[in-house]
Amino acid sequence: MFCSADEAVKLIRSHNRIFIPGNCAAPKEFIDALVRYAPQVEGVEVIQLLSLYDALAKPELEGHVKVNALFIGPVVRPMVDDGKADFTPCLLSEVPMLFRRGILPLDIAVVHVSPPDQHGWCSLGIEAGLNKAPADCAKMIIAEMNEQMPRVLGDCFIHVNQLDRIIRVSYPPIEYPYKEPNDIENRIALNAASHVEDGATIQTGIGPVPNAVLSFLHDRTHLGIYTELFSDGVIDLVNRGVITGFRKSIHRGKITTGLVLGTKELYKFVNDNPLVEFWPTEIINDPFNVAQNKKMVAINSALQVDLTGQVCADSIGSRLHSGVGGQWDFIYGASRSEGGKPIIVLPSTVTLKNKDKTVKSRIVPQLEPGAGVTISRYHIHYVVTEYGVAYLYGQTLKTRARELISIAHPKFREDLLKQVYEMWRY
Repeated sequence: MFCSADEAVKLIRSHNRIFIPGNCAAPKEFIDALVRYAPQVEGVEVIQLLSLYDALAKPELEGHVKVNALFIGPVVRPMVDDGKADFTPCLLSEVPMLFRRGILPLDIAVVHVSPPDQHGWCSLGIEAGLNKAPADCAKMIIAEMNEQMPRVLGDCFIHVNQLDRIIRVSYPPIEYPYKEPNDIENRIALNAASHVEDGATIQTGIGPVPNAVLSFLHDRTHLGIYTELFSDGVIDLVNRGVITGFRKSIHRGKITTGLVLGTKELYKFVNDNPLVEFWPTEIINDPFNVAQNKKMVAINSALQVDLTGQVCADSIGSRLHSGVGGQWDFIYGASRSEGGKPIIVLPSTVTLKNKDKTVKSRIVPQLEPGAGVTISRYHIHYVVTEYGVAYLYGQTLKTRARELISIAHPKFREDLLKQVYEMWRY
């Protein structure tokens, strides 16, 4: 059962499909061994979500190992652009269906676990929510058993007897420190935070602005957390007594999540902490479970919003940038919550990386050609920039346009009005 990483990868055959954890839980020794072993196989497909470890981004792997990303991060993005990696669009809440229904049958699932407790149960660690279904469905399970992997609690355990091969390792999980927000990001975060009431349950998606929102909630009381992921910003609010979860509708008194992205301080915080429960993605991200939380506030980032309320968060024109992740799950879930507030946040402008450093509005008459609609105009409620908050739900197209233009950068408002008139004779 116990073996080295180099011995474990020899179980891989050509044209196998393998699930490998990503985010901060990437099993680095297994991945490094796979890179060394790759010349001996062909057509191996690696299923991953957000990857923060770049070992598989090597040109010499072409034809041997190919990544199929369910969410595109900075490591995989150039590979997808060049056609050297694939992308499969899927709501995060439905990723487990791909495995459980045999749409993407797995030959091997790799898990990154803590050592077993006295009863033989290993914790699935800091990316627990995304690993349960692959482990349940694969023909074989290979585990990196890391003595430095936090033992997190919840529905996130696997018994040592289920593991076909175990690679004993000891190294700290990858850290993901957020950059300090700039002035614009702080202004956006402050505007979004103004809509978080006492007793609300919140979800913050990935990105500097959703994370920065937490720093503007110090004067709230009895907040709850129900989210696909959280980061270090939660720790301070717990220590201040702001986050208690006492008014949550489900999982009362608990911080519920699927994974964490942060630093070693966050990993210490979640380790064996009964306040925090990790649940499978299909439970945490199910919009009908999200909706059970009263006053559910979902805060997620976007790249572009058009004047009808269509949101693009996964591509820049036709160039794929990320994926939907759990954004739709939580935006829709919050919209069905009693007193819920689904919020999209974005800066009013973007500066292009061209020689002229052109500044463009992110509030646009129409999405760029090829851009994906991540949130439809039928699901949108709040849009927030550094210039304010636009409320769109139940509003006519013309009223939506007025609301969105009012939070666009002043430099672009007149031109946006002209284009609205040309489109709708407004």
